[in-house]
Amino acid sequence: MSLIQASCKAQYNRIAFPFEQWLFMSTAERVQRLERLLEVTRNLSTALETEPFLQTVIAIASELTASEVASILELDETGNQLQFVAMPWFHRDALQAVKVPLEKSIAGWVYQKGQPLIVQDASSDPRFYKAVDHAAGFETHSILAVPLFFKGQPIGVLEAVNKMNNTNYTEEDVTILETLASQAAITIQNSILERRLQTAYDELAQLDRLKNDFVAITSHELRTPLGLILGHATFLREIADEKHHEQLDVIIRNATRLKEIIDSLANVDNYQSGTARVRRRSVSIIRIIEEVVVSFQDEAQQKQVTLQMDAGKDGLLVEGDARKIAIALSNLVKNAITFTNSGGHVFVAAEQVPGYVKVSVIDDGIGIPVQDQPYIFGRFFQVESHLTRKHGGMGMGLSIAKVMIELHGGRIWVESVEGKGSNFIFLLPLNPAQADAAEFVFLH
Repeated sequence: MSLIQASCKAQYNRIAFPFEQWLFMSTAERVQRLERLLEVTRNLSTALETEPFLQTVIAIASELTASEVASILELDETGNQLQFVAMPWFHRDALQAVKVPLEKSIAGWVYQKGQPLIVQDASSDPRFYKAVDHAAGFETHSILAVPLFFKGQPIGVLEAVNKMNNTNYTEEDVTILETLASQAAITIQNSILERRLQTAYDELAQLDRLKNDFVAITSHELRTPLGLILGHATFLREIADEKHHEQLDVIIRNATRLKEIIDSLANVDNYQSGTARVRRRSVSIIRIIEEVVVSFQDEAQQKQVTLQMDAGKDGLLVEGDARKIAIALSNLVKNAITFTNSGGHVFVAAEQVPGYVKVSVIDDGIGIPVQDQPYIFGRFFQVESHLTRKHGGMGMGLSIAKVMIELHGGRIWVESVEGKGSNFIFLLPLNPAQADAAEFVFLH
């Protein structure tokens, strides 16, 4: 080997060895970063709270891309600006009120295009939005930004700012940030859905309060004039000529119907407001059934429906409020008669089961569609369309029955086949102490 060749080889070794060492170290660093990214994503998947989760994401984004800071933005309520939802703690006060426009901003470009973007010199890029730096007292040199996607739609942007040691962002940095962005997107979307759900819940609660206030005020204000109408109409019928009885009977009958509606509204309102009370004493379920069946015999006969009962002759005593139990049973019997065609049958039965009295109101009427059965005890619910229904009522009867039974710690449900009939069943605990046990049984 000549002197020149030896000299060239030594020079090559001096150059090649550091290059090989650099190549080896770079690969090791790359593996280490990927291992760190895998570890982070595993840990992130177990996080629950949104804010700590997103703060962890930006901290890891800064670490793995060797950036000075990182932040996350999402679309605000206006739909044309981005707002910061995660930023370093020392920028939080300054950036919470800052809005980044979709136009003429790097984050806005990434959001609209749905593509990652590397800007190695932010000051020379016309898309750079300087207001963020001014608000935070910060100087941005380079930016790497990637979109946050949920089901193919952009919902925000993850940014890493100022690569350390004046180096440039790489495609590997893009991959890291996109991986973290996919984790953050799910959490942000869940947070958005939670906020929308809470807003809808608050609006619904407000509407429910307004409805309850309206019902309470209306039922209260109608009682006095309605009482006067009924009183005077009844008095006039007693002194009027027989030829006027029919007209007065129409007034009395419809005023009585209106009174029933008001009482029904008041009963439900008292239950929902917590003012309803059960005056407990030992009552006979058989006696209640007998009285209810007798009171509906005329209505059943007018419709040519056979109304019968089978409840034995004695026993079946419960600790409860006879009036409220009678209201529940009356609404079930009335409902059965209403939805049973001429020539049909309604049957009321009662029996004692361990710890409870079971009452059933069975009919061979029109039945209830399966899709409607979960809702029939709801307030104002009507199985039939309001455009086609033939039967009267406001859809209050079953909801009131449910209220009255639940006040006793009982449970009510229906078993029905459309076109064949329905069986409405309720259970009443034999004594107040049994009510708690009843709730446990129903929930398990």
